[in-house]
Amino acid sequence: MSGTEKSKAHAEQAKGKAKEAMGRMVGNERMTAEGEAEQAKGNARHAKEDVKDVFRR
Repeated sequence: MSGTEKSKAHAEQAKGKAKEAMGRMVGNERMTAEGEAEQAKGNARHAKEDVKDVFRR
């Protein structure tokens, strides 16, 4: 199950990076901020799964 959640986190990070890049390219600050927020959310999800993995061992 952890692998599935980690892959979701990676997908969310990638989506956020793409959104941030697109926002910067078109000069849309809101889109850039949303992309950064999605990346942070993905990073948090990934960190949570890493902590869970540590306690499973």
